[in-house]
Amino acid sequence: MTRVYLNGITKTYSGAKPSVSDLTLTIEDGELFTLLGPSGCGKSTTLRMVAGFIQPTSGSIHFDGKDVTNMAPNKRDTGMVFQNYALFPHMTVRGNVAYGLNMRKVTKPDKKRRIDQALAQVGLEEFGDRRIDRLSGGQQQRVALARALVISPKALLLDEPLSNLDAKLREETRAEIRSTQQAAGTTCLYVTHDQAEAMAMSDRVAVLNEGKLHQVASPREVYSQPATSFVARFIGRSNVLPCTVLGHEKTTVSIKLADGTILNAPRIDGTYSAGVVVGEEAAVSLRPESIRLSVIEGREEPGNFTGRVLTSEFTGAVNVYEIAWQGMKIVVSAPDSFNRAEPGDLVSMQPDQDRVWMVQP
Repeated sequence: MTRVYLNGITKTYSGAKPSVSDLTLTIEDGELFTLLGPSGCGKSTTLRMVAGFIQPTSGSIHFDGKDVTNMAPNKRDTGMVFQNYALFPHMTVRGNVAYGLNMRKVTKPDKKRRIDQALAQVGLEEFGDRRIDRLSGGQQQRVALARALVISPKALLLDEPLSNLDAKLREETRAEIRSTQQAAGTTCLYVTHDQAEAMAMSDRVAVLNEGKLHQVASPREVYSQPATSFVARFIGRSNVLPCTVLGHEKTTVSIKLADGTILNAPRIDGTYSAGVVVGEEAAVSLRPESIRLSVIEGREEPGNFTGRVLTSEFTGAVNVYEIAWQGMKIVVSAPDSFNRAEPGDLVSMQPDQDRVWMVQP
């Protein structure tokens, strides 16, 4: 297993702003670490710098403490799975999986053993003699994974490997990749723009936007404790509302929303909430499922966090509401009930205090 360390890497192309800007990350031994963000955020560029296909403008890359920044790709001992798989269609499954071993001049007995082991890891033992062009997309993806694993790489690098599969097959295949990676114990750097994919598979997630790192944390922490307004909006659905800091104590921050509503948010060391000062203009993230609704009679009054229901969508277990508030739309996801709110209703919104989360605007 291998520990991968990126030390302040930056990549700038002539005449353009940095694709990746001063990025420092550590991927631990045996970890499945995901780079997540929208198209053009720098995640694939970062992966290709780790692989050696792109040279950083500045900064350095280390494998187990060894500087590999200027090392050729074929000397880094990484296994790569590309978005389009890059398989040889005229070859058999075994021929494709053997490619890296052939380049390393592995003996025939050892080659057979390692190919058999790699095909077993991805559940393709019976497909060794089949041509690539006679496999499904999911099977081709597994061949690409076996080809990367068979060389026992120091790090496994996957660049949007499921983007060409349909939704159902993506769910099945991501589970297979995760179980295979865990069984092999290989350090894995995974790139995707799919939030559900990242949340389901990863030990930790790094969220990037416009070449800059916004947060590194476990999937659960990234969802429940987003560091910035971008992370809150990008991961799942969130209501990011402007607020003003009124005061703070050891464990709470008092904030005021635009309509005068006063809420208390947790104050936790190492997060944005710990450094806010009185009078600061900030932002708060409220997840749709963390807000309770109740229909009220009367008129909207400032300071009571009330709004008017615009739409109500029944999705089975829950109703999803859009609520007009202070010129914004607040999304609330509430369990279905017989007394559910209807469009036009005035409703009171009560956020779960533990999930009123302050974020960097």
